Amino acid sequence: MAKATTTSQETTTPTVSKHLSPEYATGVVKFLENVGILDPSIHSYNTKDYYSHLISGHLRADHVQRGRITCLLSVTPAVTNYFNGLHGGAVAAFAERVAIACAKTVVGDDKEIFLGELSISYLSSARQNEELIVDGSVVRSGRNLTMVSIEFKVKETGKLVYTARATFYNFPVSKL
Repeated sequence: MAKATTTSQETTTPTVSKHLSPEYATGVVKFLENVGILDPSIHSYNTKDYYSHLISGHLRADHVQRGRITCLLSVTPAVTNYFNGLHGGAVAAFAERVAIACAKTVVGDDKEIFLGELSISYLSSARQNEELIVDGSVVRSGRNLTMVSIEFKVKETGKLVYTARATFYNFPVSKL
């Protein structure tokens, strides 16, 4: 099996199992290089809250009100898959961020929230360079639970491409 060893400065040559043909191993390594997995710069992204910076670069808040948030999402090559559609993991990351922001509009500052469940329906694919409208709205918010619904629509056509539902548990901050 191919295994890449890295240092903080650069990527070294992968170690290949003797049970794997060199041609196959070379093909796998080339695939990984093409999708950026062997990029040495990815190892410098271990700072606190890097995830937020990566995601927020694609989302722009358009409208915020109590219990509802609308954002614009640019589908750039950085978040697309092999087929030039929005990557499923990126959909989940964007849905989580919008859901958290939406829940925070109704949950008091004295409570922490914990994502308990996130379900996503992939109805179609958003293509590279498209812009999406992401609508998040609170479905229910109580003392212990907040539920948020998120819809991703293509801005140009209004076509619904993804839906998501998030359930948050509300925890009061303990006072010791």
